[in-house]
Amino acid sequence: MKKNIIQNLGFFALFLCILTTLFFLGSIIYFISVRGFKVISWEFLTQGPRLGMTQGGVAPAIVGTFYLTLGAILFALPLGIACAIYLCEYSPKGFIVNLIRISINNLAGVPSVVFGLFGLAVFVKFFGFGVSILSGSLTLGILTLPLIISSAQEALLAVPQSIREASFSLGATRWETIKNIVLPTALPGILTGVILSIGRVAGETAPILFTAAAFYTRGYPKSVFSEVMALPYHIYALMTEGTHPDQQTAIAYGCSLILLFMVLAISGIAIFIRQRQRGIYG
Repeated sequence: MKKNIIQNLGFFALFLCILTTLFFLGSIIYFISVRGFKVISWEFLTQGPRLGMTQGGVAPAIVGTFYLTLGAILFALPLGIACAIYLCEYSPKGFIVNLIRISINNLAGVPSVVFGLFGLAVFVKFFGFGVSILSGSLTLGILTLPLIISSAQEALLAVPQSIREASFSLGATRWETIKNIVLPTALPGILTGVILSIGRVAGETAPILFTAAAFYTRGYPKSVFSEVMALPYHIYALMTEGTHPDQQTAIAYGCSLILLFMVLAISGIAIFIRQRQRGIYG
């Protein structure tokens, strides 16, 4: 009887935690949606800002956010997976490897503004890329690299060793086993890290503040070396600059809602791929 009571109390505590999480998540979505839907229109989604950002739309910021997010993932994903494969499949077990793994995990906790200063010093100044999409994407890619590496490592380690041994027994090489067996099986877990990375990359302001974002640009970026508007920085600018706080606050909520839907849409595509992969190799 006592064990049943303790078990029921534990289930109740877990259920309460879930309800609390869903409550705050729903409150944020509701709060942003109610205030953001008021300004959403076709003009808002397809035109650039006008009259001190008090009229017009945010189309250049939407495009810029998409470019920065896509560039960061394209840069970080291959490097992160390659690093995880080496650490899990090729590197000898020992103190050095454990130290590298601890360093990667610690790097994930570094404040984003530090990555922004790094990007400013290395990509903007040293390599001469200037304030551009390329500098911002590389900086955001390095920012999210530890998260992708950690997620990929956990996914690779979760693949049973017996699957590898069965592949070796059939004459497959180590790389053939990794490419054809281990990676497809671990892909759902890797995509989980990608989903989390997309949310962080799309919402970061400090790194692009130094490396990519412009307060205002005419039109859309013409190359990877162009400055770009981005939704996170645009929200920051609207809330801290200007002389029409009411109008700018309403536009900021609209930008927040668009950013939320962008993250959900990109994450939804990744979740769909993950679920499909689980159905194939699950």
